[in-house]
Amino acid sequence: MKKTMSPRFMLILSMTIFGTLGPFVRNISVSSGELALYRAVMAAILIGMFLLITKQKIPFSNIKKEVPLLLVSGMAMGINWMLLFEAYKYTTVSTATLSYYFAPVIVTIVCPVLFREKLTAKQILCFVMSTIGLIMITGIGSVGGDKGIIGILFGLGAAVFYATVILLNKFIKNVEGIHRTFLQFIAAIVILIPYVLLTDGITLGSLNTKGWINLFIVGLIHTGITYCMYFSSLKELPGQKAAILSYIDPLVAVLISVVVLHEAMTVWQVIGGALILGFTLWNEVTPKAK
Repeated sequence: MKKTMSPRFMLILSMTIFGTLGPFVRNISVSSGELALYRAVMAAILIGMFLLITKQKIPFSNIKKEVPLLLVSGMAMGINWMLLFEAYKYTTVSTATLSYYFAPVIVTIVCPVLFREKLTAKQILCFVMSTIGLIMITGIGSVGGDKGIIGILFGLGAAVFYATVILLNKFIKNVEGIHRTFLQFIAAIVILIPYVLLTDGITLGSLNTKGWINLFIVGLIHTGITYCMYFSSLKELPGQKAAILSYIDPLVAVLISVVVLHEAMTVWQVIGGALILGFTLWNEVTPKAK
């Protein structure tokens, strides 16, 4: 029983922590690119120390063919973070998160092209209904005017890069979860350093005590520790169960947005969010074979 509960608990806990990201990000007064860089650096240091302490070596000789894909997916992950953090600045945490969770819908549509998978009637229905949900979030009711629309576009941009990470990971078959995460964080650092230096530069001096505390929480807890728990649990759980539990993240984010941050959601946005989450979840649930 303990063996079954432990991975499930780790995934539930990691998804809950991921869902609380928005408020912490808003308390860190640096640019989105700079924050994404610090997040990757702190997480890479934490995981690197874990690998050293546990004496785990990355088998580069066995994975050298997949390293380029790992680097590209890590770069996509860094851009994904940056766009999501930017979305939090322009719109509510709930709207940004629901826009971001359009990523599985993008994966569903792209997979038939990349992997020659047949698009089923169920997948088409899920795509159509999720798209209607997105339109309801963006096109009906108040989303904060032009600023809100910009936030949604950043959220969708983050979804595109998150979908890219998911799709690239489908080609990476011989790299363990924690090794994969570490190398992806290193790749994210590689792409984010020149971007930060060429744009706003390093502005850590502008952070107050509250900002520093939130930065360490985002870098060490939301990224380093939580990603380790997340990938460790994925190894032990069936894919469908993991997919269902992953929807704790957006649900927690929406609850925090409404209950803690007191950010308003219209009835249409609630219905739209339910359509996106409900139909993307249904798309990932497959009936048991008789």
